[in-house]
Amino acid sequence: MFHRPLLGPLSRVLLSGVAPVALLLCALPAEAASALAAWRIARDGALELRTSPSITLTAFYEAGKGGVGPRIWIDLPGAPSRTRSIRGNGALKEIRIGKPDPNTTRLVLEFVPGTRLNPRNMRLVGTARDRWRLELEGLRSGSIASLGEGSLEAPTVAWSRPASTGPLPSVPRGRFTVVIDPGHGGPDPGAIGIGGLRETDVVLDISLQAARLLQSRGVRVVMTRTSEVDVDLPPRVSLANSSRAHAFVSIHANALSMARPDVNGIETFYFQSSLSKALASSVQREVVGVSPGSPNRGVKPGRFFVIRRTVMPAALVETGFLTGNLDSPRLATASHRSQLANAIARGILNYLGGG
Repeated sequence: MFHRPLLGPLSRVLLSGVAPVALLLCALPAEAASALAAWRIARDGALELRTSPSITLTAFYEAGKGGVGPRIWIDLPGAPSRTRSIRGNGALKEIRIGKPDPNTTRLVLEFVPGTRLNPRNMRLVGTARDRWRLELEGLRSGSIASLGEGSLEAPTVAWSRPASTGPLPSVPRGRFTVVIDPGHGGPDPGAIGIGGLRETDVVLDISLQAARLLQSRGVRVVMTRTSEVDVDLPPRVSLANSSRAHAFVSIHANALSMARPDVNGIETFYFQSSLSKALASSVQREVVGVSPGSPNRGVKPGRFFVIRRTVMPAALVETGFLTGNLDSPRLATASHRSQLANAIARGILNYLGGG
């Protein structure tokens, strides 16, 4: 079957999809981390990538036939930490992140049968050392809803400004750096709760507010994402480890079966070190304090990738159950998310200050 390469005049895309790729793979160590850091479908329908700087990649188009829609795929160096499939919308049927071999990440966009694409007008262009853009020309306007700004079918969760619940602890200004990691993002919504409430919407709002509160106390804040984009786990860890941070906090919301609305509660995880346990305990204490009636599920050791691979004290907080009849209605409200943000910031500041 004919595979047409998608080449951009400013890009660093390889001209051939066979021999050059083989040469590239020979130069990579076994199971190298994926060069794909983040991706999204923007509002204008373009595919946007963030990658490791100055990489070489390949991009191809394949016309559909026999009831199968057209495909675009991009191969990047390094293996993804996980493979996954994400349901698309409109003309975009599915997005897949795969590992065709131990040293390659493959991002596949599969379109519904009958979709008309014009590969002559499609170019994957490098817009910066670590940014790429592919405009999907040939699609009718509005035929792909944005997967980088949230699904159109998802309920709206209004972001809010931090609500003050009393003065925050003070720490020496300019001394500390903290990494805030909003879980999931973009096409990866995380858990889905009662009424379609999405984890990514809840935790990004909380994270942005917590970051602003920490900044107001003179803490330098590094965020692994600030918008609805898909960021893999290794880039989150890499960003944290290169930031010389004093603490890392990953913010999530829990879920169980919709048949178990009776399960609610707050829990925070750490990996091994006593400092990480102290951080987790400080955050847990404050989050439980603003969640009356929600069970305290405790501070627990865990092996989540982002707290296991980070080199600084790290904790992962589950702010409640999206499927819980007590937690979910709270998480859907701006006022409670502000209280959670304040609690997380307070827990981090108490830890940094030794309180």
